[in-house]
Amino acid sequence: MTRPSRRQLIIAGLGLGASATLAACSGGASATSRPAAGFALPEPVAPTPGQPVVSTRLTAAPVTLDLGGRTVQTWAYGDTAPGPTLRATAGDLLRVTLDNQLPADTTVHWHGVRLRPQADGVPGLTQDPVGTGKSFLYEFTAPDPGTYFFHPHVGTQLDRGLYAPLIIDDPAEPGDYDLEWVVVLDDWIDGTGTTPEEVLEQLVADGASGIAGMDHGAMAGMDHGSMSAGRGEAPWGTDTGDVSYPHYLINGKLPTDPPVLQGRPGQRVRLRVISAASDTIFAVALAGHRMTLTHTDGWPVRPVQTDAFYIGMGERYDTVVTLAKGVFPLVARPVGRSTGGQGLAVVRTAAGALPGADTAPKELKGRILTGSQLEPDDAARLPAKGPDVTAALTLGGTMAPYLWTINGAPYGQNEPLRVAPGQRLRLNASNMTMMPHPLHLHGHTFALPNGLRKDTLLMAPMESVALDLDADNPGDWMIHCHNTYHAEAGMMIDLRYT
Repeated sequence: MTRPSRRQLIIAGLGLGASATLAACSGGASATSRPAAGFALPEPVAPTPGQPVVSTRLTAAPVTLDLGGRTVQTWAYGDTAPGPTLRATAGDLLRVTLDNQLPADTTVHWHGVRLRPQADGVPGLTQDPVGTGKSFLYEFTAPDPGTYFFHPHVGTQLDRGLYAPLIIDDPAEPGDYDLEWVVVLDDWIDGTGTTPEEVLEQLVADGASGIAGMDHGAMAGMDHGSMSAGRGEAPWGTDTGDVSYPHYLINGKLPTDPPVLQGRPGQRVRLRVISAASDTIFAVALAGHRMTLTHTDGWPVRPVQTDAFYIGMGERYDTVVTLAKGVFPLVARPVGRSTGGQGLAVVRTAAGALPGADTAPKELKGRILTGSQLEPDDAARLPAKGPDVTAALTLGGTMAPYLWTINGAPYGQNEPLRVAPGQRLRLNASNMTMMPHPLHLHGHTFALPNGLRKDTLLMAPMESVALDLDADNPGDWMIHCHNTYHAEAGMMIDLRYT
């Protein structure tokens, strides 16, 4: 059972219920599902005196989902996508039993949480994969409040329905809002005539034959329509992803059957926006409103108003909005895409017709913030300190062949990064490709030069930035692009403590 939050908030659920890299492309194990290494089971964790324990069971299984007029066969947690929200308070001990009823190995990665390495869910690095019919107990303390989510770390499984929110409440937060709404964005292709595994196979096959993508009718490959239509968008360019998705969802629903948040004029609503997408950057706007961004990746920032914001794969943003009177579309517009429409939800505070699936809020033509433009709250700022050690983190890759790299080689062939406990490590990150990449760090947060804390940073083409992290969580960790297909094609590297 999930422990209630510290405040009796009114939660509008919107359907949220209680290696040699590229081996997968040549018939072997995938980059994120290396062969079993014989890891010992983690030592049990006993709660400290007075520490609350949140326990639940998570079943991963094949399901039939109604996306709102479109039925698909997929994999999910329970019988919904997103899966049931898991909620706890900072400092709680979480005990989650994964029951794998899938026809394949799987794990659970707790995205953004600074937990012990034995619970990080990376097969071949922190644990053996969990086989069909098997279970695995994840035990960890969640030290930091914030908006997180969880998903597998095996192959392209994230691009199915295997994801759910993880909300860690802050007992010291004033909570100056009336409603809370967890909003999960996704790009959807599974069960529409292909699977994510088949999409990856086709991308690799096309790259091997020198074809940069495939026909849109097959729903996979480069979205050339966006490039030919000249829909490039600063700073992301014209080439923002590799897969032509037929659908974009908000809280598991299509725009033809949008989820609805019911409120009253004048109420303040906290939107916790999570991108569970695998290959899509979204621009998010609520028609008729300006949003005040308050957190990114769980960490508080200096509040700033904006018309809209960009969110990359794996990023999370919290924003507070004072509701006006009427019926308003909340739109997640895929950046640089010409197919699949957009994600749509509705905020209703009065009678009125639902907006159309293709509605275009004027706010999307206004100020659109990116995460790197935010300033940290002073309490969340990484303390200023010079680095003890530096390392290059250079992103590279090509479409033909379909191969993505860090530091000049794909995962399994690149040299792990090294750090000693207690050191300040500076990663000189450079995106030397013409595509954006969401860079994700496990087990830690990194800080931008202004001290802004994040665990996932959307890097623009040819962008370079110095990222500092404190080596305060010994273990073996992963750094990778959170574009599912780029990670599977090699854009990952290990961070190992000496």
